[in-house]
Order: sequence, then C-alpha cells, then structure tokens
Amino acid sequence: MTIGLDMSSVAATETAFARIAAVDGDIRAFVTTLPDSARAAARASDARRAAGASLGPLDGLPFAVKDNIAVAGLPTRCGTTAFDTPATADSTVVARLRAAGAVLIGTLNMHEGALGATTDNPFWGRCINPLKPRYTPGGSSGGSAAAVAAGMVPWTLGTDTMGSVRIPAAYCGLWALKPTRGRVPVTGLVHLSWTLDTIGPLARDAATLGAVLAAMSGPDAADPMSGVLQGDGTAPKTLVGLRFGVPDAAALTDCEPAVLDAFADFTSSLTAAGAVLVPTEVAGWSPGALRRAGLLISEVEGAEVLGAAVDGPGLSDDFRAMLDYGRRANAGRVARAYQQLQQLAIAFEAAIHGLTGIILPTAPQRAFAHDTPVPPGQADFTALANVAGAPAMTLPIIARDGGLPCAAQIIGPRQSDLSLVAIGQLMQGLPPIWQPDHKD
Repeated sequence: MTIGLDMSSVAATETAFARIAAVDGDIRAFVTTLPDSARAAARASDARRAAGASLGPLDGLPFAVKDNIAVAGLPTRCGTTAFDTPATADSTVVARLRAAGAVLIGTLNMHEGALGATTDNPFWGRCINPLKPRYTPGGSSGGSAAAVAAGMVPWTLGTDTMGSVRIPAAYCGLWALKPTRGRVPVTGLVHLSWTLDTIGPLARDAATLGAVLAAMSGPDAADPMSGVLQGDGTAPKTLVGLRFGVPDAAALTDCEPAVLDAFADFTSSLTAAGAVLVPTEVAGWSPGALRRAGLLISEVEGAEVLGAAVDGPGLSDDFRAMLDYGRRANAGRVARAYQQLQQLAIAFEAAIHGLTGIILPTAPQRAFAHDTPVPPGQADFTALANVAGAPAMTLPIIARDGGLPCAAQIIGPRQSDLSLVAIGQLMQGLPPIWQPDHKD
C-alpha cells in the first residue's frame, strides 16, 4: 500500500478541521487544535511537493498526538488540569514528524494521567467510541483512537504502558504498534512509568504504522534509554513458513466468547495461508498477577514523575488516590514487583526463541458501554510486551456476530518492528481482517 495524499495538503488539513467541527462535539477526542500553524505547514508541504522536493510519505499528512506528548507552546496536560505552563520545545517524536513534513492538527484526550483504559476524563470529557454511541474507545490513548476511527485524521500518536495504544486500537477497529523499548525516543513525554512506557502510532493500515515508525526511530542524545537500531532482519514476503507461538488464551484469563471465536478464525486463516502455529507457554506468566505488578510500578513511578502535583489542584480524587497509594507502597512489595517483571522478561525471551512472533487476542473483550463496570483484565494480554520491551502490533478482526470488531496482536522479538509491519501488510488481505469503513 502506498502512503501519501490524494489531494493537496491544504485540502486534507481543511477536511480534518471540518470533520473535527462536525463530529468532535459528540466524540470529544481533541483537547486543543492548531489551525494557524497547521495551515502554514500544509501550505509549505504543497509548495515542496509542487517543486518535486517532497520530504517523504508523511509530507503533508495531518496527524494529532496524545496530550502527554510535548508540543511547543502548549501545556502538556496529561489528561488533567494540573499543568498550564506551555512546553518550550516539541518532544523528539513531534519534532521528527514535523521534519518529515507531517502536519500537526492538535492534541488529544486521554485517560487521566494515562492510568486507566476507558478515557472517561473528568476534565476534558468522556471520549466516545465512534463505532458505537456511549461506548468507550478504550484507553489510555482513547482520543488517539477515536480521532482516527471518526475520520478526523489519518493517524495519531499514543502512549503504551501496559496496552494503552493497542487496547484503544482494538476497541475502535484500528491498527497500532507498540515499538521495541528504546527504538522511539521518549524525550518530551510526561511518563506514567519510565520502566514500561513507549510512544506508538495508530492508523487504519499497517503501512502507515511503518512510515510513522521510520520517521520517529533512532537514538536521541537527550534520551539515554534510546539506542542505535539493531536492524530488523529480512522483511518476510509471504506468510508461508512463518512460525507463530499461540498461548492458550482461554486458560490465561476470562475472555468474551466472541473474542475467542474471532481469534480462532484468525488463526485458521493464518494456517490456510501457510503459517505454522505452535502451542506456546511463557513460563510463570499469570496475566492477572503481571498486570497487578505493572499497575503498582505505574503508581509508584507516576507519583515520582508528578511530584508535588500529586498534592495540588487539577487531579481527580481517584487518580490522586492511586498515586498516593504508590507513594506509600511497601518497599519490599515494590521490589518484588520489579523482580516479577524481570523474571517475565527472561521467560518471554525463552518462549519466543525460534519464533517469528507470539499471537494472542489484543484484549479479552470488545468495547463496552461507559456506564458498565470496567473489566479488570483489559491489559491481561498486552502487558507482556511492555514488560519484555518487545514490539507488538494489533490488527482488527471480524466478529462472527457482525458487531464491534475484535483484535489480535503479534508480539515479536526485540527490534523486529519493521518485520511486524511487513507481516501486518501480508495479513491485511486475509479474510478475517476487519476493514475500517468510516460512515458519516
């Protein structure tokens, strides 16, 4: 698939703002829009492309970013009202994307503090899944998914601590990628957890994920965790012979039957396409226990990041209580949580050895109504990739009942990000893949 514009950048930018004006009052995906700077960037892109000097596949394409990623001149609010000082510089990812010619439209709603997966935000509004009124788009990058699913922008950035890019993409019928830890710099990100956080793209297809990843990747002197890319090996040209490990999802956590049925259809399609599926176990992996350990670490590290803001105005009582719990957590319990993460990372490396990837449902459930209880296990399948520092891509698959889409994820070995994108492009033509088809 070719990435790029089929119209002028000015026209695409005006279309984005018109769409936001038409539908975002109901969806509440955006926190801030940037009409003046976006229009100037679009005009510059059109001039470059008219002169035959395009900067690449993203040149002129509108995008938006989650509101915990710094944009020069705007407060980085993190889903709260605690922060009102404008950022003095773009985050590294925003700077790199602007340098690639992409047109920044604005910043996006998120679950408060990135600590949750519904994006029912007490300050910036309850974000709605464009696929179904009154339903959650997931979180914490809910606005990032809703903006793409509603046709406001073609792609966005979110952040993923234990699934916060992949879960919203799953609920909204999108593709998304959590990169290998360190591949994409996090300079300018207000962390929830520096141990687990990554920045990743959401889009309607795998090729767009790859173009965005390529523009963002590479070491950053300001981010000591970012590293020199190790290479992705040879991008596969066919699914024939690829070996995927398949854990027993139903045995790992409670799953909605529609999710298991859709995943079974997906794995059958992979087998028919020539892939080899191997029953796989990650030794010692209890998804619920790992999720709880990750949550504790997020509370501990999030409280450290926000510092004095935990005791100030602009946070909800619920979010403040979680951070305060992190501040008061028993040191021995915290140490055991870190140890649990280290042990699971080692077990993952052993499990994926000799495999192209491990495949699982992305979430144990589909999107649900905002006013219903939140399932505790939303991140049960996604947290493993964060703990392992491994890349993971989610793709939408059709549910047998014809309702909201389900999703599968492929977790690859470290630094296999571009191979995952290539595999996604091969899978995009398989019968169970759900095709986003936005309708007004």
